Amino acid sequence: MPTPRILLVLLALAAATTLLLGACGDDSEDTGDNSGSPSASASPTLGPPDKVTFMAGFKPQANLPFVGVYVAQEKGFFEEQNLDVTIEHVTTPGDNFRFLAAGNVQFTTSDASGLLEKHVSEPPLDIVSLALIGQRGQQGFSVLADSGIESPADWAGKTAGYKGSQVTPDYLAILAANGVDRASIQEVKVGFDPRILAEGQIDIFPVFISNEPDTLENLGYAVKTWEAADFDAPTLGLTYVAMSDYVEEHQDVTQRFINAVLKAIDYADQNREEALDIVMHYAPDENRDHQEYMLETELDMARPGPTGMQTEAQWQKLHDFLVQYGAISKPIDDVGVLFTDRFVKAYYEALRASPAASP
Repeated sequence: MPTPRILLVLLALAAATTLLLGACGDDSEDTGDNSGSPSASASPTLGPPDKVTFMAGFKPQANLPFVGVYVAQEKGFFEEQNLDVTIEHVTTPGDNFRFLAAGNVQFTTSDASGLLEKHVSEPPLDIVSLALIGQRGQQGFSVLADSGIESPADWAGKTAGYKGSQVTPDYLAILAANGVDRASIQEVKVGFDPRILAEGQIDIFPVFISNEPDTLENLGYAVKTWEAADFDAPTLGLTYVAMSDYVEEHQDVTQRFINAVLKAIDYADQNREEALDIVMHYAPDENRDHQEYMLETELDMARPGPTGMQTEAQWQKLHDFLVQYGAISKPIDDVGVLFTDRFVKAYYEALRASPAASP
């Protein structure tokens, strides 16, 4: 039988071994800041939360990708994914891409067409779509309901406004689909105030579908609105984006961000009044009814689901559409560089494996 002294030595050795094994386990713990294969697991890491910054591409409002972030923050979905997310909004349009390239922002939003433009700009910006939220484009064209214009075929002889430096592919596609000679329309550059339509300065006003038709209705002017997707143009809307190199170096963080925002968008869809409450927390000066219109419209534009899914065929069709109408300066050899579907797929695979709980 061992002596008491020997027993003490054995106990000390056992305790040391336990501590050593525990330390080894800590060293192998995934902090989420690595380049390994992404996982849609809901289990938070044991280390401190990973800090990231999301910058919305516009002011606080009910754009669906913004709502996904707001709800994920307020309902604790980011915390569940062991993420500490700072939410910011641009003060000058385009700043989000500048901060993204500088590494000050990790995730932001982009219109799908704008993403392609960034890839062919000088210098090019290597950003990648992580989850395509808007399955249709953001732009529409409104006319006053009592204008006598029953369809875009009636646009001939009218005055159409355009924003930016030139008319858009969406506008040209609508003309082509309705057999309208562009030369028969007077095209004028306009600002962002839709009241010029109500005042009769133009007959056709380019609108953001999710908000400006409602703005005109609230001013007392009933409108009719068409979009290029009504005529089978392959338009796409808002998407979550990040720098390609960041995604490759932080696959697990990226996965956990997508897990949280997709869960939040689904929650917003199922709990719309609560989601609006959360939107108003971030946009207290906005009109709630108008924000509700935006949310309802953008949820509709996210269909058909599953939310966030995207395919190479979609991006190829959009690319070819933009090339056809001269909206990008040169074609892109491989549209596969524009997006990745692995994070959204992993999210839904985990949901199917455990349908009782979101990943």
